[in-house]
Amino acid sequence: MHKRRLKKSVKLSLFIILFLFLFSICFFFFKLSGFNKDEVIEYEVKKGSSIYNVLVDLDKNNIIRDSLFSKIYVKLFNISGFQAGTYDLNRSYSSIKIINMLRDGDVNKKDEVNITFKEGKSIVNLVKLIVENTNNTEEDVYNLLKDKEYIDSLISKYWFLEDVVKNKDIRYALEGYLFPDTYTILKTSSVNFIFTKMLDRMNQIITPYKDEIEQSNYSIHEILTMASIVELEGKFDDDRAMISGVLFKRLENYWTLGSDVTSYYAAELDMSENPIIFKSALELASPYNTSSLNKGYNMLGKLPIGPICSPGKASILATLNPVESDYWFFIADCRTMTTIFNKTNAMHDKSVAEIKASGCKF
Repeated sequence: MHKRRLKKSVKLSLFIILFLFLFSICFFFFKLSGFNKDEVIEYEVKKGSSIYNVLVDLDKNNIIRDSLFSKIYVKLFNISGFQAGTYDLNRSYSSIKIINMLRDGDVNKKDEVNITFKEGKSIVNLVKLIVENTNNTEEDVYNLLKDKEYIDSLISKYWFLEDVVKNKDIRYALEGYLFPDTYTILKTSSVNFIFTKMLDRMNQIITPYKDEIEQSNYSIHEILTMASIVELEGKFDDDRAMISGVLFKRLENYWTLGSDVTSYYAAELDMSENPIIFKSALELASPYNTSSLNKGYNMLGKLPIGPICSPGKASILATLNPVESDYWFFIADCRTMTTIFNKTNAMHDKSVAEIKASGCKF
């Protein structure tokens, strides 16, 4: 009799435990369910808002049933943050759906902007576009670029970022690494978020060539630096690989690259605004200036200390696949929209004189 009673007692206890367990699960998901009301509410998650504060506010506005159970769900599934922006939230949505929308930045279209970062532009141009199209300030962008802990976190995350970008003489650590493309972002997107999208895109573009890069005689930093020069020197896509070959040839024969575009960058000049470079810029003492007139640095056989703009895919591929030739010099000719290549300095000087006499700006 005693054993039978014990068995009944154990069965009853297990039944109660199972019942309580199932009841708890049902109650938990009930607290996460939506209201029986089809009503769209426009809700804004402000920049810097914490997850828990947002959930409490959603609860107060009767958009979710219970902030406590929503917090438990967030904790269980390790959801780390919500994206700022304006959302169309329906009271019939479950808390799970709303949480996922806020996590993924599924905002209403009024808050989206398309920004095109063009090839050949520097970070200074990038900053202007970010400030014009988002809620960020110049200070937000430049402060992040100077943040050593942030740069270290990126180096540990992306294989193509190396410690060399932290060199004190490099103007902007991420110059040349933020891939130029059109991005759909939010007006409220943080600079961190924008940079992540651009670095992820760079990763997508160059990772297929990782083995080729690692087997070359140049580091990824040097390749992107050369690609940035090719981007600005190569006015025409068909000529980039030939230009790359000439530049590598000069480099490997212990010549200066003699690239005016590096002098522009060193002098913080915009070529579109200053088409004619002055001797003072060519003579500027800078680790970016590859002119033979550089008064402070010996640039024989040297690349600039870092990239001078954001190179596109065509320039990166041209740098990885340079064309060998007998040429040592080149200049873009706006009369024919081609690049003139020359074997001797005398021939090059003649081409430059003819182009200048025609009124061409490059």
